[in-house]
Amino acid sequence: MTVLVNPTALSDHKARDFKMLIDGKWVTGASDPIERIAPSHGVVVSRFPAGSRKDAERAIAAARKAFDEGRWPRMTASERSAILLKAADLIAARAEELAFLDAIEAGKPITQVRGEIAGSVDIWRYAAALARDLHGESYNTLGDGTLGVVLREAIGVVSIITPWNFPFLIVGQKLPFALAAGCTTVVKPSELTSGSTLVLGEILQQAGIPNGVVNIVTGTGPEVGAVMTSHPDVDMVSFTGSTGVGKLTMTNAAQTLKKVSLELGGKNPQIVFPDADLDAFIDAAVFGAYFNAGECCNAGSRLILHKSIASDVVRRVAELSKGVKVGDPLDPSTQVGAIITPQHLEKISGYVAGARSSGARVAHGGETIDLGMGQFMSPTILEAVTPDMAVAREEVFGPVLSVLTFETTAEAVRIANSIEYGLSAGVWSRDFDTCLTIGRSVRAGTVWMNTFMDGASELPFGGYKQSGLGRELGRHAVEDYTETKTLNMHIGKRTGWWMPQTEKPV
Repeated sequence: MTVLVNPTALSDHKARDFKMLIDGKWVTGASDPIERIAPSHGVVVSRFPAGSRKDAERAIAAARKAFDEGRWPRMTASERSAILLKAADLIAARAEELAFLDAIEAGKPITQVRGEIAGSVDIWRYAAALARDLHGESYNTLGDGTLGVVLREAIGVVSIITPWNFPFLIVGQKLPFALAAGCTTVVKPSELTSGSTLVLGEILQQAGIPNGVVNIVTGTGPEVGAVMTSHPDVDMVSFTGSTGVGKLTMTNAAQTLKKVSLELGGKNPQIVFPDADLDAFIDAAVFGAYFNAGECCNAGSRLILHKSIASDVVRRVAELSKGVKVGDPLDPSTQVGAIITPQHLEKISGYVAGARSSGARVAHGGETIDLGMGQFMSPTILEAVTPDMAVAREEVFGPVLSVLTFETTAEAVRIANSIEYGLSAGVWSRDFDTCLTIGRSVRAGTVWMNTFMDGASELPFGGYKQSGLGRELGRHAVEDYTETKTLNMHIGKRTGWWMPQTEKPV
């Protein structure tokens, strides 16, 4: 039986009222605010302004002016780096406040969020270091009459749109790198989980970010996001979310041929061979499937097991799943928190029901959990899943693990690559040749070998196929927010033009 942690009352918590940040000023919306009900406790915990099209346009205008006329793009890299480092220190100082906001607004376990905030601090410091490493190129090999220089310049105004599942971590994978390059920004967090991003606005002001460089507009995608992705004064869009909304983002951006960076969905396989260290894998399987309640684009939601070990592995994963603690995100022992909305819980349950009706069997869980408040889903394992089932092809975005089997390496690769996503994958084998074969054959942006869901600021992250465009993090992350400009310089007397020229007498 999965261990349940009943939610504590939030009766002593007063809902926090937030404002938007536009051109250095904190403003309210013109209409009634958006009330966020904690998915774990069923009470209002935050209120965000319902930003409008006009709010988005004002924010874009402020960012445009700050880029075209302001000092941020014209600062030295060391000056920008110093501000980013100060921001990192201030994030660390307010880590508990930020973690609490993400826990109650997103239903995330508090212990997990504390780790995410610490990871974000590291990312901000890494971006600060990259700010000073950004450079161009020179070519002194083009002949005596030519010198070539390639400049890297900030791309301009960047719209940053982030999802609800990792509210603070994902804005940290985008914003500091855009700032390090010298860009100005308009940020739209999810209307469900805007609190920590708005606190980040306070932190950046305190760190010394000039007015208009970072603007934060809260509200819905149709009202605010549509403007941010289509407005002609925006030069680039960086979006994380569902593949469907990512496609809409591309359509909007195409109107003015903006640069687009997309980190989208995933249906990530873990391929397990008979010679694998199964003790290590079983733990990784449970972690990969249930981390963040499975509401994670990187979740290891497909187990592709060799037939000779499938029954034993499923039994062991189910046994370990019984000890997973589900419940109150504010309890430090909780491992799986609440599902983001009642509607999303219904969607997850629908996938499980559909799989069962198609012939899959529930090896563990499969039910919603009633803890007296909020919405929770039991960690679930579905076996006898076939590659054609929706639960094996589509992103459930919940704590649901689908188990498929294979007999040959070629079949495992074929199953792994048979879907439209290609974000990440894992392979488990003591044979390095096997791991490398899978690593080179599976079409995914990250392939873990004998581990799963590890990461570091230095390692690029992004997907193949419909899992997105571009990469975040890594040593080239700042370059993604730049344009290159070639300066082709002539030296000395010009000769060789196609029109003959007559020398003038001296």
